[in-house]
Amino acid sequence: MEVIIKTDKEELSKEAAQIVKAALQRKPNLVLGLATGSTPVGTYQELIRMHKEEGLDFSKVVTFNLDEYVGLPPSHEQSYNYFMYDNLFNHINVNPQNIHIPNGVVPDLDAHCEWYERQIQKAGGIDIQILGIGSDGHIAFNEPGASLASRTHVEGLAESTIKDNARFFEREEDVPRFAITMGVATILEARHCILLANGENKADAVAKCVEGPITSQITSSALQMHPKATIIIDEPAASKLERRKHYKWVYENKRKLYSAQ
Repeated sequence: MEVIIKTDKEELSKEAAQIVKAALQRKPNLVLGLATGSTPVGTYQELIRMHKEEGLDFSKVVTFNLDEYVGLPPSHEQSYNYFMYDNLFNHINVNPQNIHIPNGVVPDLDAHCEWYERQIQKAGGIDIQILGIGSDGHIAFNEPGASLASRTHVEGLAESTIKDNARFFEREEDVPRFAITMGVATILEARHCILLANGENKADAVAKCVEGPITSQITSSALQMHPKATIIIDEPAASKLERRKHYKWVYENKRKLYSAQ
């Protein structure tokens, strides 16, 4: 696990976008796993800038989103489908046929989850998976107690998640109580996982993810088992990491090591 600590959200967003850009230049048909929420928006804005100003090409990219609320149609302003088009897809040259987002209003949710897993496999697996982290340490909608061996499934949302997401709705009662989410095992099969976090309110979750025990109560802690997990955070989100000085030293000197070769 590589931990990269940047000054602020803008800098961490640029760092993540550079990783995606480099991967896309190596592999034009990159399979990209995407997250919603306020944290990755900065990364999406930087990718949009790279597309418009530098000609970064997304025409062959295949995308898979982590999750979607059950009960919200794709056209709903708080659906993750709407979010992704508003914050990324409408501004780059991605082929709409290559976009995959779970559908929370299908008649058979379990069959849809199985179908989603098959689509990921048909695409050859996810090359880069972008992740956020919940205040309780969850990734995607894999709430505390979700199996670390889980595949795409329907998950009941924790009370803390409902309260965190209530700011996007008129009333807390309007927040859906269930979501379709990639499972932890599905996420861990991505070749490279990039977790983004900013702000002091994420410091506890980040510390448990990076330095705590691996447990289903903190599903993000499963990233400790991943062969290529990159944690990109700002200074406030890193404030409770006991080894943050070491992580900074490694980041700075590892790049010097490779540049000297």
